[in-house]
Amino acid sequence: MMKHFACVAGIGLLAVFSGGCTAFKASVAPVDVDKAKPMEAKYDYSDLKWLGSASGQDILSSGFLKGLPGKPTFVIMGIQNRTTRHVDTKAITDTMRGGILDAGKANFVNESRRDDMLREKGYQLANCTPETRMAIGKELGANYIISGSLIEIIKKAPKEVRLARKEEVFYQMTLEITDLTTGLITWQKQYERARVESKPIIGW
Repeated sequence: MMKHFACVAGIGLLAVFSGGCTAFKASVAPVDVDKAKPMEAKYDYSDLKWLGSASGQDILSSGFLKGLPGKPTFVIMGIQNRTTRHVDTKAITDTMRGGILDAGKANFVNESRRDDMLREKGYQLANCTPETRMAIGKELGANYIISGSLIEIIKKAPKEVRLARKEEVFYQMTLEITDLTTGLITWQKQYERARVESKPIIGW
């Protein structure tokens, strides 16, 4: 019996190594972002896509936006990352802004390129012909500020005799729109994501 087992094991190892160690080679394959499943409980690209898309759609369908007489101009002041991890919250607002701009329902001030614009206008003032210079002091002011915060709550299973470690991660993003004239919050919504991760104590 032992000889038979050793023989079968030997044949299996021979097949692996004779194939050029194919089983141990790295591989890359495309992933459908809309269908990909999270590989761990931590924040990942599926959270980024969902938070950005959902918040943009909610603003577009909100009574606040529909009740405005004209096309508002927003400035994004960012989402404060209050988690223990590095989260690119600007990527969330970039996705949200793209959806709103595509719908043609609002304008956005490019707050992240203000210094670049000032530099370019200064260069034009000193070096370009009068008819091609961009006018200074003609930028549009925003009517509303978009801002928010992202928090996390991590809950780990207590120490005990078990075959796997469990961790549950809860994310909550609060998004708000503030009227620059009055300082009043005109719209607010919270978005929640939660996942539980189970890892075997012994494994690769």
